[in-house]
Amino acid sequence: MNLSEPVNAQAVAQSVGKYRWTICALLFFATTVNYLDRQVLSLLAPSLSTEFGWSNTDYANIAAAFQFVYAISMLFAGRVVDKIGTKAAYVVAITIWSLGALMHAFSVPMGNVGVALLGAFGVAATPSIVGFMISRAVLAIGEAGNFPAAIKATAEYFPKKERSFATGIFNSGANVGAILAPIAVPLIAVVWGWQAAFIMIGMLGFIWMSVWLWLYEKPEQQKRLSAGELAYIRSDTIAPVETTEEASIAAAKKVSWFQLLKYRQTWAFAFGKFMTDGVWWFFLFWLPTYLSAQYGMKGEAIVVPLAVLYSMTMVGSIGGGWFPSYFMARGYAPYDGRMKAMLMIAFFPLVVLLAQPLGAISYWIPVLLIGVGASAHQAWSANIFTTVSDMFPQKSVASVIGIGGMAGGIGGVALTKLGGWVFDYYKQVNDIHTGYMIMFGICAVAYLVAWGVMKALVPRHKEITDL
Repeated sequence: MNLSEPVNAQAVAQSVGKYRWTICALLFFATTVNYLDRQVLSLLAPSLSTEFGWSNTDYANIAAAFQFVYAISMLFAGRVVDKIGTKAAYVVAITIWSLGALMHAFSVPMGNVGVALLGAFGVAATPSIVGFMISRAVLAIGEAGNFPAAIKATAEYFPKKERSFATGIFNSGANVGAILAPIAVPLIAVVWGWQAAFIMIGMLGFIWMSVWLWLYEKPEQQKRLSAGELAYIRSDTIAPVETTEEASIAAAKKVSWFQLLKYRQTWAFAFGKFMTDGVWWFFLFWLPTYLSAQYGMKGEAIVVPLAVLYSMTMVGSIGGGWFPSYFMARGYAPYDGRMKAMLMIAFFPLVVLLAQPLGAISYWIPVLLIGVGASAHQAWSANIFTTVSDMFPQKSVASVIGIGGMAGGIGGVALTKLGGWVFDYYKQVNDIHTGYMIMFGICAVAYLVAWGVMKALVPRHKEITDL
């Protein structure tokens, strides 16, 4: 079959298979493991803070270490994924992040070594803080590969009209991980200790990797993929699909970061990530601490509220991924339909402004309102990722995702550090309520600001074909 010839997508769709959804399921479970590993620390933070005497600023520094290394690693992760391919990149990524997750169990001994090394340079530090920062850094290096690899796999296995829906499905793995973690982590910690929680959750990545090696190949090399499904996947590809020889020649022509930075599309994606990624980081890292500080909830008491909240975000992720198709069915181009959907999604986080004013009624009020905001983030995330594959050729998708991921990580560091400083300040003046009000206000308006700048930078869709 000559895939460079025009294809009748409707006719092809009648005979296609569904193997692409198997790949989507693999990406879903990878993202679930990713967020399970990531969230163990935040769930144990209240008890670990008591055990090791951490302040809010100390915890913010540990969380920011992850975010900073994640931000830098995202830039290089995208390049690595584009260079070595999706299959190998995922193996490298999950191996590193699983080892990083396991290292948390040995953070205090590592911290003693780190303190000794820092002491040689005259720097005083606390062993537990140094050890956890080292572990978070290794975790971040590996986890940075997840989304560039997943978005590239989605671009390889799905036509444009299905990509945001597929992205929404695999991205909902973050929500499943966030739901499972509050159920599993406190229970494991109570029965076997906090070290066991890091070890048992960290081992899941190696199980996933064995399935990935078994089931994944590039579409053109995938024996389980029918010719009809391959044609359907490529049915809305503008440029002719390259032969293996042509692909090798194209891969040899490296696309530099400076080349990508000359496009407004890159800056639009990066700014959108900078403004909004930190909101999700804030919810992920600070919600257990918020419930503890505001309502005295710890351990098993936070399981049900967090499970409800993150269950809501699953609806946002999958529903947000589907939402643009509503507009596409009414004649919008894929990018225009996505931007229309993202504008409507950007209004939902404004309800978070009511979390503190109404929180005195019941802790369920802020939980549900923050749930709406977090759900909107996941809907937004499913679409902003897909704008990259709408506009850039496949060979540069992961690199652009990496640039945006770095920007998002920097935004996350800024918001996390700001949160630690704000909470410590208002705790000292016995007004932690105001501290959370300020942070929730920033989270609420971030999406509208992001959308406005993105639209100003790229007012109309234009696919890049000169890379």
